[in-house]
Amino acid sequence: MPPPSPRQLLVVLSICFEGIELKKIRVLVVDDSALVRSLLAEIINRQPDMECIGTANDPLIAREMIRELNPDVLTLDIEMPRMDGIDFLGRLMRLRPMPVVMISTLTERGAEVTMKALELGAVDFVAKPRIGVADGLSELSIQIVEKVRIAATAHIKRMVAAPTFSAIAKGKSGVTLARAPMSALGRVSTEKLICIGASTGGTEAIKEILIRLPADSPGIVITQHMPPGFTTSFAARLNSLCQITVQEAVNGERILPGHAYIAPGGKQFRVNRSGANYVAVVEEGELVNRHKPSVEVLFLSVASAVGRNAVGVMLTGMGNDGAKAMREMKDAGSYNFVQDEASCIVFGMPKEAILHGAADDVLPLSEIAPALIARLRGATDRYRV
Repeated sequence: MPPPSPRQLLVVLSICFEGIELKKIRVLVVDDSALVRSLLAEIINRQPDMECIGTANDPLIAREMIRELNPDVLTLDIEMPRMDGIDFLGRLMRLRPMPVVMISTLTERGAEVTMKALELGAVDFVAKPRIGVADGLSELSIQIVEKVRIAATAHIKRMVAAPTFSAIAKGKSGVTLARAPMSALGRVSTEKLICIGASTGGTEAIKEILIRLPADSPGIVITQHMPPGFTTSFAARLNSLCQITVQEAVNGERILPGHAYIAPGGKQFRVNRSGANYVAVVEEGELVNRHKPSVEVLFLSVASAVGRNAVGVMLTGMGNDGAKAMREMKDAGSYNFVQDEASCIVFGMPKEAILHGAADDVLPLSEIAPALIARLRGATDRYRV
């Protein structure tokens, strides 16, 4: 029997707690479109566990409403008058950090700006269509309220004034800077493969690991829960920062050392063995654990095709996608790192991996890359990098 969906669980909880007033998630909606504000407020207010406590048509009004109303979660548009959503988000996360769900436009520019928003500390995003916004948002209502619920439980930390993706990747002239030299791994078997799974909060966690890996790292395969149209921008941003080459996975392509391959949004991604080589398989497939791409699909294929030559990494994310498959990886001989609760935005997927007995090491995010490098070098001390 499949596990109950979040909506089914909510119905059960509503019955169990009937007559008891539960604390609702208080949401402030910020969008310059009156239609979008009205639709989002209606979607939120239909939920028994949340309420829209106000709407604002620009960030300056929103700033005063945040001070006055103290919302639990903010939904934030990107393109607005007087101050755009990215500038506002950057200031908010430095001065008054709180859970933010971005409302992005499904365009190439929208994807690039959304990646920057996640970099600045937004918990997640919803990609609204360019046309047919009313129908589109209604169709996305389940996704919207689920992401608001997840955001309400997220661990939010104050952002410090630090160089952004763009600032690191480019100098004032706009020319890409040379990547900082990093100690090579040395002789590592070409059969080794690193596989990473992540969801909410995962874009920054993945970046934290990949920017610290040297150019001669083994091949890396990654599933990050993300819709179509956004993984191309995500891969390009990472590629501008890392010594390794980062790209979207392409069906039939050989998985090479020194390269990281990201599952395209809306596709399933797995690994096959072809002689001495690993090959990417990218296909439509069905939803698995309600996700496409699914970590479960990737990790199961790695357990079968790579076995003891795999090193697994489970990062921040809601739900249990990939937990059972990560245990299968371990049973097949892989060594698995799992992000600890304190450094996760959402401790769902890592917690489930731990409960399934899939973790060999549970570490803060900042320690995973050094431990991974040490493991690949065969060091007995995981920090000897």
